[in-house]
Amino acid sequence: MKTDIARRKFMGKLAAVLGYAGLSPLQLSAQGRTRQGSAAAASTPDPKKVDYDKLIKLANNENPYGPPEGVMKAMNDAWKYGNRYAAPDGGLVDAIAEHHHVKPENVLIGCGSSEILKIVDDAFLPDHKLVVGVDPTYETVYRFATNSKAKAIAIPLTKTYDANMKEIIRVTKLNARDVGVVYICNPNNPTGRIVPKDEIKLLLDSIPGDIPVFIDEAYHHFVDDPNYEPSVKYVIEGRKVIIARTFSKIAALAGMRLGYAIAPKEIIDQLRLFVMTYNTNTIVKFGGVASLKDTANEAKVKQLNKQIRDRVTNELKAMGYEVIPSQTNFFMVNVKKDVTGVGEEFLKKGYVVGRKFPPMNEWLRVSVGTDDEMKGFMKTFKELFPAQAPAQTKIG
Repeated sequence: MKTDIARRKFMGKLAAVLGYAGLSPLQLSAQGRTRQGSAAAASTPDPKKVDYDKLIKLANNENPYGPPEGVMKAMNDAWKYGNRYAAPDGGLVDAIAEHHHVKPENVLIGCGSSEILKIVDDAFLPDHKLVVGVDPTYETVYRFATNSKAKAIAIPLTKTYDANMKEIIRVTKLNARDVGVVYICNPNNPTGRIVPKDEIKLLLDSIPGDIPVFIDEAYHHFVDDPNYEPSVKYVIEGRKVIIARTFSKIAALAGMRLGYAIAPKEIIDQLRLFVMTYNTNTIVKFGGVASLKDTANEAKVKQLNKQIRDRVTNELKAMGYEVIPSQTNFFMVNVKKDVTGVGEEFLKKGYVVGRKFPPMNEWLRVSVGTDDEMKGFMKTFKELFPAQAPAQTKIG
């Protein structure tokens, strides 16, 4: 049976839970979403009350190293266009198209990938339509759906914290007439787990071909699992697939707000109707072009991230804490108590860590910082949490 979470106003009452066996309604209720929103607010320090520059920021999956020198130079050189609307953009759309071996007509620029999520909702999730996805995941698409009075069927993760693809397919087919889009975050945020390439193919081969599949690949640069594969090839094949990418993560341009969609031309044309004129700034477009060319920096950041992430997660496991194996620049550790209070304790010591992701209320999401930042994190973790008997990890 399916779990149909009506998210009208997103923070309102639970409209319907038609029940997965063993999963209580409270775990997927809108009340849980309210708690998550509160936790998010609590983990975001008020800049009026703290010295932002002194905080160690391990909450928002940002690149701790900042934009590389070449990207900074490209943006600085573009300031001369700062007073113009329709200024040159450094050939960003062409650069993205060439990077992915698609045509410029297959590319749409957004103000971060968040805008891409918003316009996909506007285009494919009108009133009472359904978005099918997993829970927990990156919830922005669910929130946007609520604003347009659409609904979400959020399918719980498996016992190994993976997407239950067979159930996603079953529920999508069962509701095919009403499904506006299927949403897959790959790798998934907050768990850091991938959806293997054979399961993506199974999804696309199994559901009706007229249902769009929206694949959010914000963290794909960090993956080194051979079972993972970017899904741009399905766009090239002409499938009804929308890929979202961002420059906010490995490219270190989160504050500059630049993302894009790759999709078949007819979908891009449909999405373009909902894009605000002059939605992205000229400066970051030049930075995006430079970033695509700087493959050496990308490889360096990926290597550092893996090295530091693996060291820290191994230390946590050695202390007896379960950690979900991650393919991203963040990981989740089970601290065995509600993470809201844990975040507050870390903040007192100068560390900002991740918010709560119901129903995983005791799992703390931690972004991977620099080597020194993560050594400090571990020192603080050991002060707050005692070593325990080795955890029985569900997955290797």
